[in-house]
Amino acid sequence: MREYKSQSKEIILTTTIDTPLGQMFAAASKKGIVMLCYFTPFNIEARIDTLKKSFDTDIIPSECEYFDTLRTQLEEYFNKQRTSFELPMQLVGSTFQIQVWKELLDIPYGKTESFTSLASKIDGLTSKKALESPLAQNMLNIIVPCHRIKKDDGSSNVYAGGEEKKEFLLNLERAIK
Repeated sequence: MREYKSQSKEIILTTTIDTPLGQMFAAASKKGIVMLCYFTPFNIEARIDTLKKSFDTDIIPSECEYFDTLRTQLEEYFNKQRTSFELPMQLVGSTFQIQVWKELLDIPYGKTESFTSLASKIDGLTSKKALESPLAQNMLNIIVPCHRIKKDDGSSNVYAGGEEKKEFLLNLERAIK
C-alpha cells in the first residue's frame, strides 16, 4: 500500500466499486479493508463518522493494492468462483461488535443461521436483541456475511442493503453450494 504522510494522522483511502448490486463504497487502512458498504448517503456518512471516531485520520479518495484485491475477489464471488474472502481487513467497532462479526465469518457459505443460534455462540449474551446493533453497523457488507442471518422463524431480518440485495446474495450462494 502506498504510504501517505499527514503529520501524525493515519490515512484512510477510499474508492467506489461497481458490483451487480450497484456501486459500493470501500475504505482501507494500512492494515487492510476497513469498510465495504452499499452506496447510500446516510450509510456512508455514518460509516465514515465511525472511522473518524476510531482513528485519528484523514480520509482521502485514492487507489491502493487492497482495493485491487477486493475488486478481484468480489468479481469472483459474483461470478460464482469464490466462496470466501481472503484479504487483509481490519474490523472497526466495539469489542462486542467485533466478537459478533467474527462469529458471522464462521457461518458457512450458502448457509443461514438464526439469531438464537448466533446468540448461543457469544459468551454472556442473554438477549438476541443485542445482536441487532452489530448487524446493522457491520462495516464490511458481503465480506462479513450478516446477510446469512435470519429470524428464528426462518424469515428475513432487516438488511443494510435492503431485502432485495439480501435475497440476491443468498440465492447467489445457494446456486453454487
